[in-house]
Parts: sequence; structure tokens; C-alpha cells
Amino acid sequence: MTTIAATRTVRLDVPIDVGLTWSALRHGRGDPTYRHVAGSIWRTSRMATGPVTVQVTQEADRVVRAEAWGAGADELLDGLPAALGTKDDVTGFSTAHPAIADAVRRFPGLRIPRTGRVMESLIPAVLEQRVVGLDAQASWRRLVQKHGEPAPGPAAEQLRVVPDAATWAALPVWEWHRAGVDPQRYRTAQACARVGPQLERVAAAGDLAATYRALRSVPGVGIWTAAETGSRALGDADAVPFGDFHLAHLVGVGLVGRRLHTDDEVAEVLEPYRPQRFRAVRLLALSPLVRMERRGPRAPRVNHHRI
Repeated sequence: MTTIAATRTVRLDVPIDVGLTWSALRHGRGDPTYRHVAGSIWRTSRMATGPVTVQVTQEADRVVRAEAWGAGADELLDGLPAALGTKDDVTGFSTAHPAIADAVRRFPGLRIPRTGRVMESLIPAVLEQRVVGLDAQASWRRLVQKHGEPAPGPAAEQLRVVPDAATWAALPVWEWHRAGVDPQRYRTAQACARVGPQLERVAAAGDLAATYRALRSVPGVGIWTAAETGSRALGDADAVPFGDFHLAHLVGVGLVGRRLHTDDEVAEVLEPYRPQRFRAVRLLALSPLVRMERRGPRAPRVNHHRI
């Protein structure tokens, strides 16, 4: 039975491109928690009050309408403005570099979302550690499709809701193995799941530094994984994913016209953009002026099903 929808219209003070902003929340085209259908975005989430499905439709450049179903509907809609980036303050962001200035003009609706749901960003970030993105996305899809629950409401194309922390923690090693997850990432994901409720409570308190300390205290969670989580769940516009396979190339080609090779070099080049360094990285990744040499993935694709 379809439950009655809760509705909300959000009017923003600045333009927003919901599709572009929320594309960071999507883990591959087959992500069972996310669909873009007929001009609307459908997402599922697991709020503290329960699972929820939300359909978001952009009615104007500053007007977004949402309908939500499930026990977590009111909680999600209360947090929707932050998830759309209304707390994302671009004040003081440097547009002195031509590539950055051009990207800002091309993508005025880009915002850094703050979903507030740590585990939903942390587990897929762990799955993305040291592997090709397509393989990580396939693992996420298999795990959520099998162990997630059906989305409430008239869910588009059989959406699923991510498992809760207890379910993640209880998954036996062979379920991760069947999804192509190696033992190291499996152990990190389970360590995250065991402290998942604590991480959510720390994040809800709004202390960004404390949340990062809590994330980094989990064995296997380093600066890259914490940053990937922070740029989605915490709305952190300064969350640079140091250690990313393509970061040095992107920043180097985009800002100084040559490849960089170390995180120290990347940090030096990005320093003028602090405390919005991730925004600069995101804009460079979108910019058509930044032409990176494409050679395909050089990271080895390991078949973890055979390990």
C-alpha cells in the first residue's frame, strides 16, 4: 500500500541545479538508491526516524518541490534545504583563475549538499578505496539490492533503502566476497558499521572537526575516505580527497598547466581556495577548459570473487 506523501516546496535565495548538486550522491548509473526519471530525482534514505523515499522536482532555478513517503519523510523534508545546499556559503571563493571563473559562470547552480546521513556516504566511500570506480559501484549495487529494503511509496524502478548499521555489521564475510569486496575493505566497512550510530550522533551535533576526528578514529578510514564522506554528508566545501588517483592530475592541469605528483604539491596549489578547496576541485572536474589526457583506468582491476 502507498502511504500518503508529505510535501514541501523549498525556495532558495540563490540558483540551484539539483541534478548537478545531487549527482555527487549517486554511486553509478545502477545505484539502487537513486534514479533520475522524467525530470525528477528519486532518492531513498534512512533517517533516524526511519526509511524514506523522496521525489524532487525543480520547478524554477530557485524553486524545488519535494514529495516524500515513509517513516522518515518529515525528518528528510526538514533537512531538505541543507541537502540542497542552502547552507553552502560561497562568500570569499576566489575566481581569479580563468578556469575557475569560467566554471562558476557555467555552473551557477552547483552547491555542496549536506545530507546529514554519514553511513550512506561512508560505506560507499569505503567500497571505493583503491579500486576502479566501476567495480566499487557494482559492489554497492549488489549489496544494497540484496540487503537493503524496498523503498516506501511509489518508488521508481524498484528503489531500495540502504541497510542500517546493524545490518551492515552483521553481514558475513562471504556476502561481501560475493559482491567483490576484498577482506581489507570488508573489515573497514564492518568497523564503520559497528560505530555507525555514534558517528551519526556526532555529525548531528554539528561539530565538523569532531566528526572528522570520529571518522578518522575508525581503523581503515583515512583522509580520502573521510573527505569523500564530508563532501556529501557534512556539506564540507573544503573536503579535499587527498590521495585520490586523479586529483594531482586534475589540479595540476587545471590550475598550473602541468601534472602534479604529490599531495604536498596539490595542497600548495589549492591553498588560495581554502576553506573552499573541494569546490575548486569540483569545478575543475566539470570544466570543459580542463582537458585531461584520457588513457582509461590504470589502476588494476582485481577480481575479488577469486581471492
